[in-house]
Amino acid sequence: MKRKRIAGVCITLAAVVLAGTFAVSGNNTKDKNHVEIINVSYDPTRELFEKYNELFQAHYASEHGEDIQIIQSHGGSGSQVRSVIEGADADVVTLACEYDVSLLEKVDLLDSEWKDRLPGDSAPYTSTIVFLVRKGNEKNIKDWDDLVQKGVDVITPDPKSSGGACWNFLAAWDYADQKYNGNEDSIKSFMTKLYNNVLVLDSGARAATTTFVENGQGDVLIAWENEAIATVREYPDEYEIVSPSSSILAQPCTAVVDRIAEKDGSKEASTEYLEYLYSDEAQRI
Repeated sequence: MKRKRIAGVCITLAAVVLAGTFAVSGNNTKDKNHVEIINVSYDPTRELFEKYNELFQAHYASEHGEDIQIIQSHGGSGSQVRSVIEGADADVVTLACEYDVSLLEKVDLLDSEWKDRLPGDSAPYTSTIVFLVRKGNEKNIKDWDDLVQKGVDVITPDPKSSGGACWNFLAAWDYADQKYNGNEDSIKSFMTKLYNNVLVLDSGARAATTTFVENGQGDVLIAWENEAIATVREYPDEYEIVSPSSSILAQPCTAVVDRIAEKDGSKEASTEYLEYLYSDEAQRI
């Protein structure tokens, strides 16, 4: 499969209006008697951070001789960043794309050099976009062209609220860009046909997986590769992965939310929390 890296930020299909002055948090419920980090993340990282947090807590106790508590929040990446802008506590964000993190910079919750603080543009892990189909692949779905055919029901999240949906959109757009040699009218026509076939626009990638897997809707799910792999591992006799002829390198980004972490006194611990994601132990997860 050809995997093409798309430079620049993740785009959304709807404008995000950032107006007025936003408070960091009206009610800080943190316990000041011990070190605590709040990690606001996106949908498909739940299992990853369940394992990583245990690993980091052991590391932190060994290095500092004290315990650290980590609170997780998950949802559609776009929705998650908006909640932080509107006042939710977040010492760190681990979101689906650069664009979502950069919104925090625009409201001065984040310093401008955030992306240069960690290797790989502050993207400690990557994925790509694939198709998940039911076993037997009754509609014979092999590539992006198959998703615009009549009678094919597609499941993908809503780009207004989901970073994963933005990557799905970009992967489809890149395929059409190659197919039509950059002809924008043809690309837009292709994308219109694709989204006309979408049955449900869920708020996040995990919700879209639930719609496809547990609710039995749709013929194909456009998904993060890691999310598709997890589904096939859980239901090996029911689903299979289709790798399209072209996709993109999806790079979720992480950052310490400077203003909040400084206020909470957790900036050093939060920085260490993200840095440890690059360790050999964490990368094996």
